[in-house]
Amino acid sequence: MAKFDAFRFDGKRVLVVGGATGMGAAAAELALDAGADVVVMDYAEVTLSGATALHVNLAERESIDAAIEECGGPVHAIMACAGVADGTPNIERINFVGHRHLIERMIELGHLGAGGSVAFISSAAGLGWEANMEVIKGALETTDYDSGVAWFQENGKADYYHSKQVVCAYVASQAFPMLQKGIRINAVCPGPTETPLALANEDTWLAFGADYREALGIKASTPQEQAGPLLFLCSDAAVAVNGITMITDAGYMMSGITESFPDATFLAKLLMGRS
Repeated sequence: MAKFDAFRFDGKRVLVVGGATGMGAAAAELALDAGADVVVMDYAEVTLSGATALHVNLAERESIDAAIEECGGPVHAIMACAGVADGTPNIERINFVGHRHLIERMIELGHLGAGGSVAFISSAAGLGWEANMEVIKGALETTDYDSGVAWFQENGKADYYHSKQVVCAYVASQAFPMLQKGIRINAVCPGPTETPLALANEDTWLAFGADYREALGIKASTPQEQAGPLLFLCSDAAVAVNGITMITDAGYMMSGITESFPDATFLAKLLMGRS
């Protein structure tokens, strides 16, 4: 008799939103290797062999609803991986509002049910959200796609920083109500990772923490290295983990906060809202 492996996804269906490139693509490939039936939704072309590819535009509610209908259920895990940088139109829709609509609609339709899990990719920009809760709680109080978009636009918050702050706050706020339905929700906060988005803005994204990595003799993460924690959070091995944003940055933030790497102290405490 085969021994149960809580890290595997045999017999499970995993939906990766934003899985055409970068960390999402790596997570989709890892899920396939772990035995999952994988569905990848993306605006870009999906080339992963063995996965079901569905087109979605997170900037359009109608496109999301059509992709949900095409996907159907059941889905046992959703990995919300799509993300864009400042300067991209509809950033608030792509980074948060569209993902939220998709996740909550999947739950409403019964496609994602008890025993299921959700994992977002956040960012260092989302850290320290607790200190900013009075500002961003308005986004959490919106109840649908249109009101969510309106909050970001009317309050001048349609940017990368606030979209990622809201992601982390949403994950924390949903720990209780989603688990009432038997569903866990978490996020990862990756350190610098060599994704197409980061490589296109190398001076901004990959320069962060370069002195720390140089002192340790390590490099920026690969998408594959970040995919492991993301998939773990969706696995049965993480059944006791709920409502957190896991920092996957090789220890940069903690080394700065504790001053074991003093050069990171100011920035780490600033990002964590402890300055």
